[in-house]
Amino acid sequence: MSSSVHEKYEAVIGLEVHAQLLTESKAFAPVSTEFGGSPNTQVSPLCLGHPGTLPVLNENLVRYIIKMGLATNCDVARKSIFARKNYFYPDLPKGYQISQYDTPICHDGHIDITTDGEDKRIGITRIHMEEDAGKSIHDQDPYHTLIDLNRAGVPLIEIVSEPDIRTPAEAYEYLKRIKQIVQYLEICDGNMEEGSLRCDANVSVRPIGREKFGTRTELKNMNSFRNVERAIQYEIDRQIALIEDGGEVIQQTLLWDANKMETRTMRSKEEAHDYRYFPEPDIPPVVVTDEMLGEIKEKLPEMPDVRKKRFRDDFDMSIADAQTLTEDRYLADYYETVLSYVDYPKAVANLILSEVLRVLNEQSIGIKDFSISEERLAGLIELREGDKINSSAMTEIFDAMLEEDKEAEILAKEMNLIQVSDSSFIEPIIDEVLEKNPDEVERYKDGKKGLIGFFIGQVMQRSQGKANPNMVREIISERLDD
Repeated sequence: MSSSVHEKYEAVIGLEVHAQLLTESKAFAPVSTEFGGSPNTQVSPLCLGHPGTLPVLNENLVRYIIKMGLATNCDVARKSIFARKNYFYPDLPKGYQISQYDTPICHDGHIDITTDGEDKRIGITRIHMEEDAGKSIHDQDPYHTLIDLNRAGVPLIEIVSEPDIRTPAEAYEYLKRIKQIVQYLEICDGNMEEGSLRCDANVSVRPIGREKFGTRTELKNMNSFRNVERAIQYEIDRQIALIEDGGEVIQQTLLWDANKMETRTMRSKEEAHDYRYFPEPDIPPVVVTDEMLGEIKEKLPEMPDVRKKRFRDDFDMSIADAQTLTEDRYLADYYETVLSYVDYPKAVANLILSEVLRVLNEQSIGIKDFSISEERLAGLIELREGDKINSSAMTEIFDAMLEEDKEAEILAKEMNLIQVSDSSFIEPIIDEVLEKNPDEVERYKDGKKGLIGFFIGQVMQRSQGKANPNMVREIISERLDD
């Protein structure tokens, strides 16, 4: 499709993001939520929908969603109720989902994103509490669908955006910000591959200038940020092509096939009335007191945007470096912990942004699994900034620290990489070098000052790299300029 056709339309996109919370027990039952257990071992009569069972609300579900609401500038309802969402759930035995409908606990918020250097505010309609369904497994038996109910009842929050997103790139950045926020709050691990962060997208297109929205479709089954971006782009292209050919967009739910890079129809799109919502009779209203709200506010961590600004102001850091260091809360924590041992903000940032991130990428691990502790890394920085080792030695020692749980100074001594700053050791070597290179000495005195690099190289070679190069430069300059 030509770009001129695309330019006639704009997309209207809204995202519904489900975040599985890191509570130890389920939303309404004292059953473990640990990921990876044997199928159907983390269940109870409540999870199985047995008659006569009564749900009991997990207080941490309420606390976690309030954290998310405050972090996304939402209003927090002081009183909200649960509702039953009735639907055919093959993997939720009681046949309905406990959710919230017309009284969500958090509403009317926003988050800010940046795409192509431009800032944009994306509204958040609501954030509500609900329980997860179980898992249907279709690829392990050719004749049967298998059901694992371990996930049934795991607490979720659903974050529903306003239809403010206009491009797949904006959707990608919005989703990244949601993941960053839930990880900073430590309420969700944000792992899309394991299903703890899931995203559905509502997509429609309309001619540029028209206020009325087009017919929307809902995209499901997107298990990575890139697949969200690709699926939305595909659906935008499909709808524009359909309209241009004289067709009509049908409201429906579509599944994204990441292998074929296309969507396929799942079912017609439901409306709210199709779910026959009604208030959950077995759970009383959730009341948020001033004391509870104040306590949660007080314990909120410093959020990424605030932290990024502080890093730039306090540590004279570039926008790009501050962005990278604060992208992950635990990487930012690591950086600041190293600074609690040494006062070299720039040097610490440079080492983390180069060598530490290189190792994390190569090993596909997070900073929590990094083998060099903050104190040990600080020791390496102290050696370099104290001129006890040179930059190439620092890299060698860093690599050795990955293999051996030893302090940097011990390894530097074992590897014979400590620089010598003793003039009684350095001066005789300098005198020997100057004596053996009289022509170069004369040329230097005639104005060829660049030759000082030659003399320093000769001294470093004769000292087997042990001489402090700064001290060598200083003494040579004194000798030759005298």
